[in-house]
Amino acid sequence: MQTFQLSAEHREFRESVRAFANQRIAPRASEVDAKAEFPWDNFHDCVDMELPALWVPEEYGGAGADHVFQAIMTEELARVCATTALVMLISKLGMIPILYWGSDELKRKYLPKIAAGEAQASYCLSEADAGSDVASMTTRAVRDGSGYVISGTKYWITNAGISDTYTVFAKTDPSAGHRGISAFLVEADMGVKVAKLEQKLGVKGSPTGEVVLDEVHVPGENLIGEEGQGFYIAMGTLDRSRPTIGAQAVGIAQGAIDYASEYMKNRKQFGRPIAEFQGLQFMLADMATKTEAARSLVYQACSLVDSDPLGDLGKIGAMAKMFASDTAMSVTTDAVQLLGGYGYTKDFPLERYMRDAKITQIYEGTNQIQRVVVAKKLLS
Repeated sequence: MQTFQLSAEHREFRESVRAFANQRIAPRASEVDAKAEFPWDNFHDCVDMELPALWVPEEYGGAGADHVFQAIMTEELARVCATTALVMLISKLGMIPILYWGSDELKRKYLPKIAAGEAQASYCLSEADAGSDVASMTTRAVRDGSGYVISGTKYWITNAGISDTYTVFAKTDPSAGHRGISAFLVEADMGVKVAKLEQKLGVKGSPTGEVVLDEVHVPGENLIGEEGQGFYIAMGTLDRSRPTIGAQAVGIAQGAIDYASEYMKNRKQFGRPIAEFQGLQFMLADMATKTEAARSLVYQACSLVDSDPLGDLGKIGAMAKMFASDTAMSVTTDAVQLLGGYGYTKDFPLERYMRDAKITQIYEGTNQIQRVVVAKKLLS
């Protein structure tokens, strides 16, 4: 498998998004975390930059950019504000099932609105007793004439209460195990209710909640793919989305490195900058090396989404998400240490980076599950 190389266009795009993130997103990052409210100003600025359209195919009003462009966008936003990066990621996650398995009618109806920033989407897979064990879900979808009636509760739903559409996975045949799961596009005004919003450790500006569907009527044309195809769609979606979670983790790590290195050049102890202390230099070098390795693995996985989604993507994507998120947690923890007591206070941003890094090890498949995926691929 060849190593992926960035093009000149990729590098130019990075410079553009980095300048935008530094100027428009970074100044609000601390406030977004403190208020724990959806960052509408950041969202609208991203819409003005046409970032929601980046991944949407041109025929549906988007830019049709490859997944490495998407990773670069995510990385540069996360470098200054992990919440804003997540805001840009979640609608894509909610729409991947439509993009790859939905009917032409569904694509034409929903993708242009996402591209224009006129709508947002969520992905409803997890339940209280069906997180890593997706097949244990109890949400039901029952045929009702030409449509379906969906009842159940979904947990850990990103963008709950903000999104206009919810991609919901439900059992159409409870006796068939994972083969009895189907996927549906449910509009918020069809009766989706948010029962609770979580109080979280990090990415506080992105709401996470409990979504309730109580006999919600959904038209038959909102079935995504075919009945019984839901588990395949859910796993295929996560294979395609995990590499960009790795990109978010890389961005968080890089932001921590950037801040810590500048601090080291200005902070003096024993009459000289702490950047001159070899022990701290070694820490910084290790942080940067792990982050660069994670970045390369993420770009490789993203390139496979476009070129080989049925080949090595499952394994490499799991590796990328796992390694990048473990790296982000390690790097941000070390970055806090480099600032000493100051790193432990909210007057400095590194404690936020460390809190934000933690979720990347958990969502879109815990890192324990990623290791299971990798091991199964190696042993098959």
